[in-house]
Order: sequence, then structure tokens, then C-alpha cells
Amino acid sequence: MLIRLDNPNLLSKAVDIISELVTDVRIKINEFGLSIIAMDPANVSMVGFKLPRNVFSEFDVKEEVLGINLDSLKQVLKRCSPGSSLILERTENLLSIRIQDKIKRNFTLSLIDIETEEKDMPNLEYSSKIELNSADLVDSIEDCLIIADACSFIVEDKKFIIEAKGLNSARSEFSGDEAKIEAENCKSRYSLEYLQKFIKGAKLCTKTTLNFSSDHPLRMDFKNDNMELSFILAPRVETED
Repeated sequence: MLIRLDNPNLLSKAVDIISELVTDVRIKINEFGLSIIAMDPANVSMVGFKLPRNVFSEFDVKEEVLGINLDSLKQVLKRCSPGSSLILERTENLLSIRIQDKIKRNFTLSLIDIETEEKDMPNLEYSSKIELNSADLVDSIEDCLIIADACSFIVEDKKFIIEAKGLNSARSEFSGDEAKIEAENCKSRYSLEYLQKFIKGAKLCTKTTLNFSSDHPLRMDFKNDNMELSFILAPRVETED
């Protein structure tokens, strides 16, 4: 197996985000590209990441599954600089990582056995789909973090609302002018601890898509032609404060 990525940021930024949810992952590399699917230790959220084959300048792979510690991988990927090329090559139970720019640097990481059940991102049905600017979503979530540890996603009268309530409250309201809203009236509440980690995907994509229904898992997608980063989060079903 040998793959070469001439824009290492596509991988390094995603690994940085995913490492806040999980420590060890299986990285699958096959004819379609590179992918990661993992569930966090609390079984509250899932993350899925894809780099399609066409973003790699070299791709000599049949099918590989690499068990890797994300903290170790993250530290190596941070050594890439603008203009670097990243080459990954498996040799038995080792992953060779070469960074090529002015000088050639080599790292070796030990591959690990990860005994977790194979998972796919669930194919859920939703009553609401919202597409909005990633920066606007980040601002709204950060507003809610001032107030509480959970917020509600609400669709009401063709408006999308993000709201947190405690002794105080925070509320952001989007009409069809600020967001693309294809939704029925619904409401679901989610942990801000997790949402705060998810919205770091805004670094990768200017638009975010949200899918949810009343008291139903949330799906948050950051997609462009070069990559796809998705999260699923279980609802917080409880009485509002």
C-alpha cells in the first residue's frame, strides 16, 4: 500500500477534529479512497470521514485497514507545512509516513489491533433539513455555550431556531433568507459539549447541513468536492430547565 496526498491539510485538519471524540480508529483504504467511521466511548456520537480516491496523486492500494492511535497520527500530521506532500506506506505492522517539502522527513507509527465492532453510519430518516453558513452555526452554538450545557434545534413556521435556556437564555433565528430550510415543525435538544467539537468542521467547509427530527438523532455534514465529514449525535431527551 502506498498513497500520496499533495494537500495534507485535508487529512490533518479532519484527524485533529476526530481525535477530540475518539482515541483509536480503523482507517479503511480501498478502491474508493480513505475513510474513518467511529463511535465515541460514551456511545453518544458517531463520526464519519471520507477522502475520495481522486484527491490522491498516487493511490496504489487493494484494500487495507489500519488501526492507529489518532493522537500519534495528529502530532505527525502537524509537521506538514503548506506545499508539503504526504506519503503513507504500510510495511507489515508499521505505517511509514513521509513528508516531502524542502527536506524529506520520515516517521514510523506502530499499527494497533482495535477490537471494536464494524460500524457504518446509520441511514436515518429525518423530517427537517437545514443548510446554512458554517460561520453562522458556529456563532449560534458559541452563544448557547454561554448559557447552558444543551441547546434546542427548533423548526417553527418555516424558521430555524437554535435556543438555550437556563436562568438566562440565548436564541438565534434563521429565516429562508439566511438558510435553506426544508423542514416540518419539530424540536430536539442536544449536548453543547459535543456540538462544540462538531462545529470545528467549519474549518473545512463554508456550508453545513443539519438533519434532525423531534427527539431524534442529529446528523451534521460538512461536504465539498474533496472530503466529507459527518457527525451523528443522540438527542438529550429531558425536561427543559
